This record gives sequence, structure tokens and C-alpha cells, in this order.
Amino acid sequence: MTSMTGYAYEEVSSTQSVISVEIKSVNSRFLDLSISLPPFLNPLEMYYRNKISSKVVRGKVDVYIRVKELESDAEITVDEKLAASYMDAIKKIAKASDIKLNPDTALAQVLAQPGVLNSNKTYDVEKYKGLIDPVFDAAFEKFCADRNREGENMKNDLVQKLSKLEDCASFFLEWQPKMESIFKDQITSKFNELLGEHADQNRIMTETASMLVKYTINKEIVRLHSHIEAMKDELKNNPTPGKKLDFICQEMNREINTIGSKNQFAEVGAMVITAKDSLENIREQAKNVE
Repeated sequence: MTSMTGYAYEEVSSTQSVISVEIKSVNSRFLDLSISLPPFLNPLEMYYRNKISSKVVRGKVDVYIRVKELESDAEITVDEKLAASYMDAIKKIAKASDIKLNPDTALAQVLAQPGVLNSNKTYDVEKYKGLIDPVFDAAFEKFCADRNREGENMKNDLVQKLSKLEDCASFFLEWQPKMESIFKDQITSKFNELLGEHADQNRIMTETASMLVKYTINKEIVRLHSHIEAMKDELKNNPTPGKKLDFICQEMNREINTIGSKNQFAEVGAMVITAKDSLENIREQAKNVE
């Protein structure tokens, strides 16, 4: 089992560059993957997207790949005509506004204009891919390990919570024959009180059967036990059970609510509350499961 939350960071420095990879994820119903790369490395986005989606099924995953060059072989060119035009325009504005022009300020304004300074560099994408790959792989391995570690902790916690819910289901199963017996005794007592020795046993049996049809919870108990076994199987055998766990929780909730609505006894009512609490704890934890 894997958690949808995880984090990893890896950085490698050399004399030419510093490369870092940061990966973090939170809960999401589906895989929501965002990859941030330097613009000149955008052709690599699909490559890293495929690497992540091959192992991550659900979660909002943000990946930041940063490249800082310590040495640059870029050639800087100056558009002298454009720079002169900007300078002339600045001088005209200063003269028209009767402002004393500071040469340093004027130069800074010219250099800040688009197109005055141009960087000419050809980026070898495959070369950068070779530099990034080992850093990415190390970070991704840490990220997956973090999610797996958290997933195992959640699995153990879910097993414990499910055990409490199973105890509630066993209580309902034990109480079912007691409830039937109590119903029969109550109806028999009422008939005897009203009719004494003239009470019709066939009528008592008919009324008891009618009461049992209305208030019996046998079917709900059977289905609840079935859902519990299904969840056990998912926790044991499904590496990505998140969506299935959510569905099973909905079905369990339906059965517990029905048991509560049919209930006529304080002891069963108290256990229904306990069962709902246990199920809510399971549901909240299952939201974190991939």
C-alpha cells in the first residue's frame, strides 16, 4: 500500500552547474501531475512525466527541476541602433520635462529594454538530460520510498481500525437471536396480559413474525461482514486500493445506518454509534491511500 503524500529533494553540484530536483505530492482523486522545467528543457517534460506516471497512480504531484549554470559560454550581442534610439528618446523626454539626466540611470534604462542585449546560446537538451537523470532518479527513489513507508503505517492503522469495526459486527450478530427472543417474549406477555389463557398462540406467532420482518437486521449483518472481508482482501492484495476502499466504506455506512434505523434496543444503539465512529476513522485514513 502506498500513501498519496510524499516528499523528496536531491541536489548535485559541479564546477559547471547546480542541478536540483524536488518532488512533493498531496491527496487527489486522480493523478494530477505538474512538472516545472527551465524553458529550454521543455522538450523533456513528457519524458519525466512518463517516468513518474509509471509508478504513481493517484495524487497531486509537483516536480521542480532546476538547473543553475555556474559557467556560461553564451555569446552576448548588442543591438547598437536600438540602444541609440532608446537613448535619444530618453534624452528628448528629459529635455522636454526639464529634468537633469543622470548618465548611469539613462544607461540602466536603455539596457533594461527588450532587444538591446541578446544572448545567443544553443542548448544541447540530451546533454542536460544526461546530467539531470541521475539526480531525478535519486529524488524519485526517495519519493517512492517515503510514500511506501507512510503507506505501510496507514495499512497497519487501517487493519486496527477495521478490527474494531469487526467487533461491532460480531456484537450485532450475537444480538440478533436475542432480539428475536425479546420480541417474542414482549408480544407473548402483552397477549397474555390482555387475554390471559385465551391468548391465541397462532396469533402470537403471526405478530412475532411481523415484528421480526420489520425489525430484523440479519441481512444487514451478513452484508456488513461481507464488506469487512472485502476490505481485508483489498488491504492484503491490492497495491493501490484507495478508490475501492472508498466504495466499500460507502456500502458499510449504508448497512450500519439501516441497522441503526431498525434498532429498538439501547445496547445495539450504543454499538451502532461505536461502529459509525470506527467507520469514519477508516474513511478518513483511506482518503490518503493511493
